Amino acid sequence: MSATPSASPDALTQFFTLLQQALATGSLSKLVLARPVGADPTLQRIIAKPVLVKGQACLSLVYRHQTRDITRNLPLEQVPALLGELLPGSFRNAHLFDGEGEVQLTFSKKGKPMLQRHGAQAPLKATASTGHDREKKRYLELSRPFLHDLGVTDAQGALIPSMSRKWKQINKFIEVFDHALGSAPLPAEQPLRVADFGSGKGYLTFAMHDYLRNSLGRAAEVTGVELRAELVELCNAAAARLQHPGLEFQCGDVRSVVPEAIEVMIALHACDIATDYAIHTGIRCNAAIIMCSPCCHKQIRPQLRSPDVLQPMLHYGLHLGQQAEMLTDSLRALYLEACGYETKVFEFISLEHTNKNKMILAVKRRQPQDTTALLARIAELKAFYGVSEHCLETLLRADGLLAAAQ
Repeated sequence: MSATPSASPDALTQFFTLLQQALATGSLSKLVLARPVGADPTLQRIIAKPVLVKGQACLSLVYRHQTRDITRNLPLEQVPALLGELLPGSFRNAHLFDGEGEVQLTFSKKGKPMLQRHGAQAPLKATASTGHDREKKRYLELSRPFLHDLGVTDAQGALIPSMSRKWKQINKFIEVFDHALGSAPLPAEQPLRVADFGSGKGYLTFAMHDYLRNSLGRAAEVTGVELRAELVELCNAAAARLQHPGLEFQCGDVRSVVPEAIEVMIALHACDIATDYAIHTGIRCNAAIIMCSPCCHKQIRPQLRSPDVLQPMLHYGLHLGQQAEMLTDSLRALYLEACGYETKVFEFISLEHTNKNKMILAVKRRQPQDTTALLARIAELKAFYGVSEHCLETLLRADGLLAAAQ
């Protein structure tokens, strides 16, 4: 339930006390400073979240301007002094979010502080149960400048209706990545190198870079790789205009742009064996996270020999194609397992207007495992369907990567 606003002269002191308690107990989820009144007319708000930087607890402060964001990591012991400078001189509203709900600090025109508490169960708005989408966690905010620059939101930061599907797709992708990052064997302070093959217009590449640097406060070098030179030029111009350090786009594909080392490999809708080359690149670079959404499964289908018992079902072309797709991606997932990854195959929201919405997600295991039995089962599966060649297996064996896994 919401409490009556407190107009006590100690409201500001109470707010600082609550903030310090939230920092000390680790219960702070977010701090927002709004209603700017400072000298910089482009500054809209400051959003702060707790992060670890080289093992030190900090607040990651995102200074949100009209056309760009500036991120600053501040040690916790320096937070009260900074807020003392900003409140109420530069901002007239402050919102503290923790496990108990929200604490809102406001200042009147005369500078009088008032404190209002909102309990964990109190809705922020008087809405009924329209709420499933409202309650769903969003990993990015619509106010992010790159979303406006890429045409997802309008000049006021509102979602353009025709881009609502894209907005859901971006958030779903970041959600999947966030969960993978939490289980990957990567120290929290380690800078991340990310390669996105087939980056297209850069929606997910920008989202990945923005989420890592501004939401998580992690150093990141993100490279989008795209064959279409005009899209590469477009995305590089946007990255420069929006001041996204560590984000660049290169013209090429997974065969021509081969990084020396990456922690995260992304390849969404790479056609046919381009997916195999992308997965091979991730494995060869010892990536901790591999995310791919395959399409156009052409290599296996001509090789597929339908067992007699399945002939009545697989003589239909549609079913034969589905069987080839399932076999191709199952082998990809199994080869990833054999190379030291925990692998999942699941339905993912399509990133374009297509029914190709499968994702293969692989996260590096912390400890190696014996793969002898797994490789034997792979050989049995190939023999059952008469498959003589799988591109990913060929690439891995040429590099000795499967042999090393044995």
